[in-house]
Amino acid sequence: MAFDVDISPMSIDRLRAVLSPDQIEAFDRGAEEARELLGGRVVWNVNSTARGGGVVELLQPLVAYARGAGVDARWVVIEGPAEFFELTKRIHNRLHGVEGDGPLDDSARRLYELVLQHNLDELAERVREGDVVIVHDPQPSGMIEALAARGASVVWRCHIGLDLPNEITRETWDFLLPYVRHADAYVFSRESFAWEGLDRDRIVVIPPSIDPFAPKNEELSPNTVRDVLRASGLISDGDDPGPVTFERQDGTPGRVERRAHLTEERPLGPDDPVVLQVSRWDALKDPLGVIRGFAEHVAPATGAHLVYAGPDVEAVADDPEGARMLREARALYAELPAEQRARMHLATLPMDDLEENAIIVNALQRHARVVVQKSLAEGFGLTVSEAMWKGRPVVASRIGGIQDQIVHGESGLLLDDPTDLAAYGAAVTELLNDPARATAIGERARERVRERFLSARSLLDYLALMRKLVRAPDAVAADASVVKQAVAHPGAAGR
Repeated sequence: MAFDVDISPMSIDRLRAVLSPDQIEAFDRGAEEARELLGGRVVWNVNSTARGGGVVELLQPLVAYARGAGVDARWVVIEGPAEFFELTKRIHNRLHGVEGDGPLDDSARRLYELVLQHNLDELAERVREGDVVIVHDPQPSGMIEALAARGASVVWRCHIGLDLPNEITRETWDFLLPYVRHADAYVFSRESFAWEGLDRDRIVVIPPSIDPFAPKNEELSPNTVRDVLRASGLISDGDDPGPVTFERQDGTPGRVERRAHLTEERPLGPDDPVVLQVSRWDALKDPLGVIRGFAEHVAPATGAHLVYAGPDVEAVADDPEGARMLREARALYAELPAEQRARMHLATLPMDDLEENAIIVNALQRHARVVVQKSLAEGFGLTVSEAMWKGRPVVASRIGGIQDQIVHGESGLLLDDPTDLAAYGAAVTELLNDPARATAIGERARERVRERFLSARSLLDYLALMRKLVRAPDAVAADASVVKQAVAHPGAAGR
């Protein structure tokens, strides 16, 4: 059955410290409008996991800030058996153009609908006429029609995208379209991701964002970075850092006390230069290509070490492929020559406490000389904005929303072909060997995130959409151009 995720309100005032005066003015007016517009209504968010992945990292701050602004925002997670999540992972892969482990046939549809009906039985009774429901990604999309029948305005938010869909992608659209079409609006991360077969006038583009004050992004001193990495076992210098504490999003103290599980020949030293990729253990993130490309093209030309850090696969309920991908990464690592293995570290990070996990990732990103996101497919890639916000130079694939975040040569380096391991190695080596250029790119990267990819912008983007939905769902099609203009120019949303 579906369950609620408990999210404490966060004051929107904290965002003032990182916004420009114009951004602050627009945000203040937007917050006041949101309280008036959504008073007496609930804004529901529905997805399939409360642990791990970009959707979770988006939802946590947006729901918390909305609550802090006086909006009754809630987050509900659907549940299901393992075979349901195996099916939805197949759907996920197929939406990226990869065939996956089986067809989307009548038996798949029966399983999909049965599990969602079990979740819907409870949730539908709680949704009232006039509420707004944001359904995230394919897993819960089969609930849209029933939630709309309750009189709610329903938004389908698709975080998955592919620049050039193939036949497998279109077959998967056909499987999901009977459910998705019932939404009043369809939100994608970029225009090119919008599906064929949807009402074009109901499509809205809202890029994802990061919270600059989340444990994953908050400022850390160099000493704190080193202590966090030592406490989690990611680096070793023989000293015990003692208790390492951090501030949780609700203001209470947290402690780094769990250790990462590492596949390595020797511990990483505190002064070893690090190339980092943080990703789920997913073939589309290309961990095998990251490892092989580093071994063949970076290790011989530099003294750097590779850290590939992903979640503890036992803790991510909606990604059953993670354990298999991790085994393949470890097998590839074991086949490498000893001198290359000595410069590689495969880390599974603890997920028992998500904010502890986030502070560890934060420290890793700040410690890295170069951050990589060499995905083969990517809806947006929050880890890119996270690293950019920390002033890190990023080497990433020119795919999906990554190419919206990075201006090649200015705020990062883009790989035209993510399968070209030599080009990947050359880009990383270039930044490692030219620290001045790497620093300049990192500084410009941080300002680009400030301008375009912080939580304040997303909140205004969703307000621009809800302004039309709450007034009258049928008006979405007529006013879609206005919504899109507000999203493209968020400063106007509060004026």
